[in-house]
Amino acid sequence: MVGAGLMAGACRKEAAPAAPPPAPAPAGAVAFPRQVALRLPTQAQPKLHTMKLWLGSEEITAELAVTAEQLIGGMMYRTNIGENAGMLFLLGRPTQPTLWTKNCPLALSGAYIDPSGIILELHDFQPDSTNLVAATAKNVQYVLETSHGWFERHHIGQGTLVRTEHGSFPETFTPKRGPAR
Repeated sequence: MVGAGLMAGACRKEAAPAAPPPAPAPAGAVAFPRQVALRLPTQAQPKLHTMKLWLGSEEITAELAVTAEQLIGGMMYRTNIGENAGMLFLLGRPTQPTLWTKNCPLALSGAYIDPSGIILELHDFQPDSTNLVAATAKNVQYVLETSHGWFERHHIGQGTLVRTEHGSFPETFTPKRGPAR
């Protein structure tokens, strides 16, 4: 899965003077906020660091896509996914993402999750599709991709709380701050 449309949530002030249009991204590149262009991968990325997640009483082991390259590469070129395996995309901040499955031969299901770990939306993704799957919610901070139909098979729906092996999503993914000085 690729975060192709993450820039859709970017805000622009109408009163600001018009900036010259950004240079077009090279062929095969995806544009992200601030005109960062990254090339699409040509092969599957190596297995990423994993973390156990609990969705209600169901356990899944998720690879963590954190960097721009990992987010773009996602499940591209992967040919299998275990029944209780997935990939958790950490989007960095709440947004209204649009995703696609270009170069992904697998049908997938995905949960769009808010900053507190609550599933807001569930979507199915067709294999190798450039059709964008947009969130309706504007406060999605995580996307969990699984094998197609996983959420339905495991009776997981909207409103389910997702926790990690380290606690809640805020406890796990919010940077710790030292004492004020």
